Amino acid sequence: MNQLWILVQKRYEYFMIPVVVGLFLYAWQLIISSGRFPDFVLPTPLSVWEKFLKVVAAGELWLHTSVTLSEALLGFGLGLIVALVLGYILGRRPAMEKILSPYIVGAKSVNVLAIAPLFIIWFGQGIVAKALIAFMMIFFPMLVNTIVGIRSVNEEQRELMRSYSTPPWQVFTLLEVPSALPLLLGGMKIGLSRSMMGAIVAEYLGASEGLGFIVNMGTGGGAADPTLTFVGIIMICIVTLILYGSVGLLEGIFLRSRQRDIE
Repeated sequence: MNQLWILVQKRYEYFMIPVVVGLFLYAWQLIISSGRFPDFVLPTPLSVWEKFLKVVAAGELWLHTSVTLSEALLGFGLGLIVALVLGYILGRRPAMEKILSPYIVGAKSVNVLAIAPLFIIWFGQGIVAKALIAFMMIFFPMLVNTIVGIRSVNEEQRELMRSYSTPPWQVFTLLEVPSALPLLLGGMKIGLSRSMMGAIVAEYLGASEGLGFIVNMGTGGGAADPTLTFVGIIMICIVTLILYGSVGLLEGIFLRSRQRDIE
């Protein structure tokens, strides 16, 4: 019993998950029991669960999830590569950053929702347009994190490596990458969530498959099915949490290995 209590204290955040979920479902059912919302507006948790099982059994949910995930990961990968390359250059060249920063800030100020319809018009309703919208969602936060990460490198250590005529690629792999990685991983966690958001927004604007399409289909037209909308929302949350947790796991492994190196 004592060992269980010690485990709960060490990993209380994991034990809190079912508690929070249970309280949420209880509050949800309590609101429905008040009679203020009919079933076609706010379905019961049980009806949503039944719909979830039905869609899973039909194989539809995995198809739509894979489509959205492909769009989000493609946009994320593209945004990550461009942001890392450009961020590294700007981080090492402050003068170039001063020249390009007005244009970067101007582009960042444009709302993605405003230009997303143009992407759909230009590139159609395929994966390219949706990946580009996801790219726009991740690029700027990742760019800023990369620049800050490169600027956080200890200059004394950099100069020390230069004094030993260390090749640039070793300075990059042994000093710059480890120093900037915590900020880069933090940006990746946010970026994956934002790339999912971008893919969903794109599917709202025009799609015949994907989780955004499921949510939109459940709320639109005379055949509206709010249980389907909730299924789509729940699946979006699950996928986003898995992506976020995967990067968090990598972050934890990196921080532990870095701590061992310091010790």
